[in-house]
Amino acid sequence: MITQKRKLPEGVTSFEYIRENNYVYVDKTDLIWQLAHDRQYNYFSRPRRFGKSILVDTLECYFLAKRELFEGLKITEYESEWKKYPVIRFDMSVFLASVKGFESYLNDLFFNHEKLLGIASKEDVDFEVRFANILKKYRETTRLNCVVLVDEYDSPLLHTWGTDEYQDMIRIYRGVFNVLKAEGKFIHFAFITGI
Repeated sequence: MITQKRKLPEGVTSFEYIRENNYVYVDKTDLIWQLAHDRQYNYFSRPRRFGKSILVDTLECYFLAKRELFEGLKITEYESEWKKYPVIRFDMSVFLASVKGFESYLNDLFFNHEKLLGIASKEDVDFEVRFANILKKYRETTRLNCVVLVDEYDSPLLHTWGTDEYQDMIRIYRGVFNVLKAEGKFIHFAFITGI
């Protein structure tokens, strides 16, 4: 009898890909459920290559109620509702080594959510206003508060550290992420990772 070895998910950051392609997955989904029901705001700081991105992706799949991906895992013993929440996911690890790249990323991210919600996109409006409007509109249309996931929040800051753009990056950050505090009544769960 030939037994097929299961692959290790080295470098794979997609929970869905791991589950659908028979990769080894160490089941800690009971901890995912606990985390999702423990506190509204969460910050997870770990070194590089420590599983932060796969954790963010797993949380996204959970909050999008992709129940089929969790079949046979511990979380199914805890979760009975599988409620689908609106999810806003920031992945700060890509194309964000400059203020222009970061602004472009935020414009694209917010535009896609505005389009989905039927909000007229106004790129000349401050990012914090757009973000707050998106959170409010999701609450209005779905009657659920948003889940906000931020992976590698510190990456753009680290890439601009010591450059002329650093202060501009700080200004944008302060505006966007102050929304998490100011509009907390529209946020069900927030999870931020960084090194």
